[in-house]
Amino acid sequence: MTGLPDHARPILQPILQVENLTKRFPSVLALDNVSMDVKRGEIHCLLGENGAGKSTLSETIYGTYLPDSGKIFFRGAPVEIMSPKDAIAAGISIVHQHFVLVPPLTVLENVILGTQKSGLYMDLKYARERLNELSRNYGVALNLDARVWHLSVGEQQWVEIFKALYIGVDLLILDEPTAVLTPQQSERLFSVIKQMRDEGLAIIFITHKLKEVKAVSDRVTVLRKGKKIATVNTKDVSKQELANMMVGRDVVFTIERQDMPPGEVVFEANNLRALNFHGEEGLRGVSFDVREKEVLGLAGVSGNGQKLLFDVIVGQEKPTEGSLKLAGRDITNTTTSKRMKLGLSSIPEDRIKEGLVMDFMVEENLILGFQRREPFAKGKTLVNQKAIRKFSKKSIEDFDIATPSSKQISKKLSGGNLQKLILAREFSQETKFLIAGQPTRGLDVGSTEYVRRRILEQKRKGAGVLLISEDLDEILNLSDRIAVIFKGELMDIIDVNEADIEQLGLLMAGIQKGEEV
Repeated sequence: MTGLPDHARPILQPILQVENLTKRFPSVLALDNVSMDVKRGEIHCLLGENGAGKSTLSETIYGTYLPDSGKIFFRGAPVEIMSPKDAIAAGISIVHQHFVLVPPLTVLENVILGTQKSGLYMDLKYARERLNELSRNYGVALNLDARVWHLSVGEQQWVEIFKALYIGVDLLILDEPTAVLTPQQSERLFSVIKQMRDEGLAIIFITHKLKEVKAVSDRVTVLRKGKKIATVNTKDVSKQELANMMVGRDVVFTIERQDMPPGEVVFEANNLRALNFHGEEGLRGVSFDVREKEVLGLAGVSGNGQKLLFDVIVGQEKPTEGSLKLAGRDITNTTTSKRMKLGLSSIPEDRIKEGLVMDFMVEENLILGFQRREPFAKGKTLVNQKAIRKFSKKSIEDFDIATPSSKQISKKLSGGNLQKLILAREFSQETKFLIAGQPTRGLDVGSTEYVRRRILEQKRKGAGVLLISEDLDEILNLSDRIAVIFKGELMDIIDVNEADIEQLGLLMAGIQKGEEV
């Protein structure tokens, strides 16, 4: 069946049906009478905003959660999936965004771990032959004797997928499978899962990237606030229509990046070297500058030093070598607080763990880091509650933060509103240099549009911006120049008008122009 055009495909029968699934968590109705089906030999996308119910639905199908009501049918018969073990036994498996592998073990050992049904000894010969057969069939080369911790994240993902195929599945759920891949690796993954589909496998593909939905899926089920909005044939809808279904309004995809003559250099990193949490050199001689009214995008696959660079720039980690300058002043050994006073604003990649105190009220998070400054402080020990309330009210209005009051506990806010809270706080001061770490990760299309507009607003006001993102569309859309990082080194810095996806993808894999792939 490989390569059959759509009109030549046979009529497919559902392998999975869910009827009126409902799942409640404390104070949240995560799934509200959701019904859908997945057919044999199709790639079915689950699409929705952050918190729409995609993960809850997939984890309910997989047995991680038990539904409060509703039914699941598999291969035409009702099933009770009480645990992931039940799902695997039925022929359902999931590849999570965060891999579940044992790093010290080999590829072969990871794949067969937990698959032995009886007896004391594992049939390693059969396992090796079966995995080699899978490798040949899908054209994916894996060293079965390599330790998992030696593998790239892309290779680790193949291990997870082959583990599911090895045990034998009829339905494979892929949760954000391209999050750690270069564009070339994503294209290879799409090719392989299409081959799996053509061989009869049913695939649920969870992604927030509308371009991927259009590129890979046959049908799409759109969820919004726990409800199913629609199931549609992918070829019959546009990205715009899908986005509108997701958020219930028109969404602008391409933010107009205004070309502006850059001003003076506002930030400099010179020959930065730093150790990562393994004690290894995670930054290796990184040098770049950012000018006023400029966005420098930093592209790279996750885990190549971006987080360490962010922490060094904001003052959470110390470089072992090199220097940092902000507005002409050396800040290499200054505190985070002093960097903020000089005009540094930051959006950390983990808004929950690093950007906010989730048990604090909204108003407390809005002044976090500024609580000892006027007008919020009265002397060294007292706070000005009137000034805090006034500032909070204005910030909530200006940044459209959906909260019943400034006294609301922050953990009750959605991801998009948490990010708006951070923006409101960081942009309350005059920003000379903004470092944004994965600023739209995990956000729905509406919140993503909002955050991108606010970042470009800072550029127009004169700030220099370092945008760290694994979303190449975001990098290309917002940046004036693009730097690519690989294993802690800057591979190149390119003008956005001279950049293309293929070139950036090769640099992200550590391959310079002209080198053999």
